Amino acid sequence: MPGSLECWGAFAKAPNQAKFRTMMDGDSTPETNPEIPALPRTAEVAAFLAARMCHDFISPASAIVSGLDLLDDPSAQDMKEDAMNLIAGSARKLTDLLSFTRVAFGASASAETFDPRELNKLTLGVFNHMRAQLDWQVEANAVNKPAARLLMNLAQMGGAALPTGGTATIRAVAEGASIAIAVEAVGPRARLRPEVLRGLAGEPLGDGLHGHWVQAYYVHLFTKDAGGRIFADVGDERVTFAATVPA
Repeated sequence: MPGSLECWGAFAKAPNQAKFRTMMDGDSTPETNPEIPALPRTAEVAAFLAARMCHDFISPASAIVSGLDLLDDPSAQDMKEDAMNLIAGSARKLTDLLSFTRVAFGASASAETFDPRELNKLTLGVFNHMRAQLDWQVEANAVNKPAARLLMNLAQMGGAALPTGGTATIRAVAEGASIAIAVEAVGPRARLRPEVLRGLAGEPLGDGLHGHWVQAYYVHLFTKDAGGRIFADVGDERVTFAATVPA
C-alpha cells in the first residue's frame, strides 16, 4: 500500500466529484430554518444510541432464550442438538457485539491508545455475523481513541453498506501529525442510506431510521470534537469513507 491513502487524496483534491462531502474543520451545523428539524439534544442522542445498541443485542439474546425454551420443552427433546447450536452461536454473536460496542461506542475504561491488531479482532467478530468480508490493512502501530472509534464505526458502516456481500477494506496510515483513514466497501448493491449521509454531515434525521442515523451522527460529533474531517462518496457498487484525525 502506498505511503499515503490514494482515496483520501482524491477526495481532498476533487471535492466536486464526490456525490456527498462534508469537511468537519469548522462549524457544520445547518443554518437555522423553520423547515429543517432541530438537532437533537445530548439526552436524545444518548437515547438514540441506547436504542441502537438494544436493537443489535436483542436478536441474539432472544435466540438464546428460544434455545433454552427448546431444552426445557419435553416434546422437543429430539431438537436438543439444534437448541445447543442456537444457544452457542447466539452467545458468540452477543459477546462479539458487546466487545465491539464497548470500544466503538463506550469509554473503554481509561484506555487512550489502542493496538490496531486488537481493533481488527473486535471488528472481525462483528463481520463474522455479516455477509460482507473484512480486509484490514492498518499500518499504524497504535492509534488514539478518536482514530480507534473511527476505524471501528466506519468499518461497521462499510459492512452494513454491503447487504448482499462484498469486501470492506480498512486502511489507516500515520501522516505527520494526523492519522488518515479510508474504508472502501465494494460489492453488488452497495448503498448508503440517506439518513447515514445526513448524520455524517451533522444534520438532523428527518425521514429514515434513527438506528442508522445516530451512528453516523455520533461519528460526526466525536470526529469534529477531535479536530478531524470526514468525507463520504457513493458510487456504482462502491461506498467510500475517508477521514483524518490528529495523531
